[in-house]
Amino acid sequence: MVSPLTDSTTAHDIQLVVLDMAGTTVADDGLVERAFDAAARHLGVEPGSPAHTEKLAYVRATMGESKISVFRHLFGDETAARRANAAFEKAYGELVDDGRIAPLPGAREAIEALRDAGRTVVLTTGFARVTQDAILAALGWQHLVPLTLCPADAGGRGRPYPDLVLTALLRTRATDSVRRIAVAGDTSYDMLSGRRAGAPVVAGVLTGAHGRTQLESAGATHVLGSVAELPALLGVV
Repeated sequence: MVSPLTDSTTAHDIQLVVLDMAGTTVADDGLVERAFDAAARHLGVEPGSPAHTEKLAYVRATMGESKISVFRHLFGDETAARRANAAFEKAYGELVDDGRIAPLPGAREAIEALRDAGRTVVLTTGFARVTQDAILAALGWQHLVPLTLCPADAGGRGRPYPDLVLTALLRTRATDSVRRIAVAGDTSYDMLSGRRAGAPVVAGVLTGAHGRTQLESAGATHVLGSVAELPALLGVV
């Protein structure tokens, strides 16, 4: 007998698995903050200044959100936000090119196990497409999953909106119901996005930005040590 994941969903019900990248399947190792420093300097905000400290605190609190949305909040007008975002993506891409990124232990194996068990896996990010593609290329993951999504692919709205999860459903047609979707991520915004999309399994992982309390407060149905534990949760062993 298959144990229920929720009151109405069992492991075998899940057909679509939507996974975050940085902090969930990919070890970020502080690259977001380093790239933010470059973006802030580009707009005249020096590290160590009160303005920098305040803005960095917001970046940390909103990990998982679309980066352009973060910069719109931090810098106000659209022109400044786009300049900051371009500087951020350039700096992050250079760090990726320098080999400063790696898969989290067991992440590729988890994705392959889910895929081999017939589940459709989609990788999502709050980064721009150019950065997502650079990460995928650096890891050799270009053909690991059938679909990867960034906010622009979902009409421009990233997390905490449900758009990325729902776009994964619409684009893959992997299932006929949001009640057959599992979402996993390392931030409270991942949890909010999954819950708002109606997914019955919204798993937080403790390998990234936010801890158990933040993940559970944002609606995590499960908290895992890492994404490597996800196949077992979904009945794939």
